[in-house]
Amino acid sequence: MPVGIYNFVSMLGILIFIGFLFLFSKNKRQISLKVIIWGILLQIAFALFIFLIPVGTKFFLFLNDFAMKIIDSSFAGTQFVFGRLAITPGKEGSLGFILAFQALPSIIFFAALMEFLYYIGIMEKIIHIFARVFVKVMGISGAEALCASAQIFLGIESNLTVRPYLKAMTKSELMVVLTTGMATIASSVLGLYVIILSDTFPRVAGHLISASILLAPAAILASKVVIPETEKPLTLGKVVKVEYAKASNAIEAIINGSLTGVKMVVSIGALLIAFIGLISLVDTGLLYLGKLTGSMLKTNIDITLHTLLTYLFYPFTLAMGVPYEDAPAIAKIIGERIIETEVKSYQDLALLVKEGKIMYQRSIVIATYALCGFAHIPSLAIFVGGTSSLVPERTKDISILGLWALLASNVACFITGAVAGIFYSGGGGILTK
Repeated sequence: MPVGIYNFVSMLGILIFIGFLFLFSKNKRQISLKVIIWGILLQIAFALFIFLIPVGTKFFLFLNDFAMKIIDSSFAGTQFVFGRLAITPGKEGSLGFILAFQALPSIIFFAALMEFLYYIGIMEKIIHIFARVFVKVMGISGAEALCASAQIFLGIESNLTVRPYLKAMTKSELMVVLTTGMATIASSVLGLYVIILSDTFPRVAGHLISASILLAPAAILASKVVIPETEKPLTLGKVVKVEYAKASNAIEAIINGSLTGVKMVVSIGALLIAFIGLISLVDTGLLYLGKLTGSMLKTNIDITLHTLLTYLFYPFTLAMGVPYEDAPAIAKIIGERIIETEVKSYQDLALLVKEGKIMYQRSIVIATYALCGFAHIPSLAIFVGGTSSLVPERTKDISILGLWALLASNVACFITGAVAGIFYSGGGGILTK
């Protein structure tokens, strides 16, 4: 496979994705070139640091190993509660991979850990650093920068960090809040993805961490192209403090985090059951319609929602730099993400790799980065509903912006996939081991 050609395609893909967003922009003349340029430069700079600079590479490997040790620790509590059901494949006594007992419980552990780190002040300091960078180099408001930074590590609860500012936010700021929420992942679900992918993609923990960081500037870029700033935000150019209620002590923080994790587990499980079932029902109807139409035309017509989404996302998959041999399979799992969540897509990616249906490692790397986000319809309901509950008077604006945020967040994920494609070398670097 001519790696250099595909690297160039990935580079060109970033421009294609920005051009695609430009078509949907609500005010093309107000688009900030500064946001676009710095949105790309921040991603490239971080990717260069992680993938090419020796110190950055060592830091990446440290993050990966550290995350894997934390995930291994999470299995202690899971196995105590669920016994053999929690033993992962490849270990003695395993009954095979069971999502409900091996992967989902890790969310509870990570949610408790993140709440504890926030209580002792570590997360607050890290979020503040990212927020300062976004304000200074991208020229956005302090409130939206803070929320975008929090989204790298937290989920819908990130909106609580800017709760006092939500009411007075401009539409462009609200768009950033929604887009960054759907384009990134919460650290509490990191373990879930790692457990699903670790057997087929070593060092995936480090890649998921770097993907989540890369996605923040990509999401800001995508958001500001679709809904450019036309007003003057109250916190423009200012670095604001985190507004988030801390627990009174460490034990309370762990308890609060654990209960939050339980809610997330139930929500994810419920969404998977509901949406996968409903999609199966839709596919049944489409197959029947195709059969009926085929009998009239005396031909065989097999139409499913997955087939339609595969065709829809096929050109985006190619633009990210996925080799054409793997593009149909990758397009299918990227397409299904928008209706069945990234959990199902990551499961299917792991299955395709195990079955040898993906020809190139490059395709696996790009797909892993492109899928790393809550950019799907179930998440749309969560973020629109959750944000509206914090500021009911802006429900109408948030509801309208939600659909645009879904579009922007998906393209932000594609841009991040393309960035990974640019730095893929096909050799023995950290992208391939």
